[in-house]
Amino acid sequence: MQADPAFTGEPGAFWANVRTISQALGYSVRGSGQVSAHKLDAIIGAMERSGLQSHHLRGEGGEETPLGRKLEDYFTHRARVLNGLVEPRLMDVDRARDVYSELHARLAPRCPIPMNKQRGEKRAPAYFTGIVNMLIERHSHGCPVDYDPRKLTTVTRDAQPVRTLARRVDGAFPAPLNPVSIWEIKEYYYTTTFGSRIADGVYETLLDGMELMELATSEGIRVQHLLMVDGHYTWWQCGRSYLCRIIDMLHMGLVDEVLFGHEVVERLPRIVAGWVDLYRRIALDP
Repeated sequence: MQADPAFTGEPGAFWANVRTISQALGYSVRGSGQVSAHKLDAIIGAMERSGLQSHHLRGEGGEETPLGRKLEDYFTHRARVLNGLVEPRLMDVDRARDVYSELHARLAPRCPIPMNKQRGEKRAPAYFTGIVNMLIERHSHGCPVDYDPRKLTTVTRDAQPVRTLARRVDGAFPAPLNPVSIWEIKEYYYTTTFGSRIADGVYETLLDGMELMELATSEGIRVQHLLMVDGHYTWWQCGRSYLCRIIDMLHMGLVDEVLFGHEVVERLPRIVAGWVDLYRRIALDP
């Protein structure tokens, strides 16, 4: 999923309003299993209950301001994409196993496929990571790929470090040194609660995105930043508020694209083709 251009490039104050309103009104319709699309009356009521002004959202004559209209439109968009597009694509472990098994039989991969961190009968390949790795291998046409970087991502100019990211990522194309793209994978099929470890993973993505945005702004160097998440129960039943935060990060420009569950099968081949094209052009004209 890519950001809707109608909601990109907004100033920090817009996202301050989004977060404040989301905190005050919540993220879901209680008991419905659906993400909320907040309307302007509710938004203004939440502002007033929070002791904040609302004249920037509705004028003295009762007409909505451009900001009020944009916020209402954004909450409608966020709810629509999460309820209608994201939720059906998030897989449980059985569906992920089926997709993994079909790809494994058809592609006969040579790429690394890690095991999950479970024990006993739940011990198995990390299905979502395996799906991602197999698709990247299939569509990278022999270009180098680092499926498990054991070092920090570094960008250089004239063989000197320009920026080194604060934390390791889950994959880099073609390498963690001057990558075209880096990605993070968050698969949680066996958790029964949305714990702090999972929440921390979302904020780690935000940190990476802020560092990459600063790199692009200060040095004019862009590195594509992808986030891929799966686990229907964990994300949808327990973590819808964090899915909302992820959609917010996407539109803030802190991640270039987010792939939810089965969406990796739909989108990753085209994304990897773009990496290969850029890699070959850089090789011809470094």
